[in-house]
Amino acid sequence: MAQAFALPISFMEAHGKGRSVSNDRWDELMMAALSGNGGAYNRLLTEVGAWLQRYYARRLPASHVDDVVQEALVAIHLKRHTYEPERPFRAWMTGIARYKWIDRLRSNNRDRSDPIEGLEVPIEDHASEVSGRMDVQKLLTQLKPAQADVIRLVKVEGYTIQEASAATGQSIALVKVNIHRGIARLASAIDGDQDIA
Repeated sequence: MAQAFALPISFMEAHGKGRSVSNDRWDELMMAALSGNGGAYNRLLTEVGAWLQRYYARRLPASHVDDVVQEALVAIHLKRHTYEPERPFRAWMTGIARYKWIDRLRSNNRDRSDPIEGLEVPIEDHASEVSGRMDVQKLLTQLKPAQADVIRLVKVEGYTIQEASAATGQSIALVKVNIHRGIARLASAIDGDQDIA
């Protein structure tokens, strides 16, 4: 039977200087793993692996998901020495996941073979989607940076409010306020068909 994981107080005191103890279990598991706790490291990689499956399933064809999850887990393992305990683990790990996703997209683009002559393959037209993304990016540049950052993370990239808070350093309440105010400003700009002041 698995036992509940708890960090010793001395460890928390030794590694918690200058910051409040994070509510995120992954921070605690990573700090314990860096101190040599193999059980904590296995639990962390298992939970992160499940998160990565969901992250890539929304962004890549199903045939690529397992491979990219493994690549990201290997990268996390190899880069673990660069993790800074005073920063949120989730934001650090999400950065690695995003780079692996972009690497896979680039790799897929390079590896495409020339079409077979005479074979017609129906291709979806993504022009409106691409145009829409460009419009969103243009609109976001008109917002205050704090508003644009959290709207991009939560509404475009699919981060949770908590993940956006960790990534930007804004409190959860401030993330919610910035999303609400930013969307309201965008809506009024679109309705009035004018730049945001």
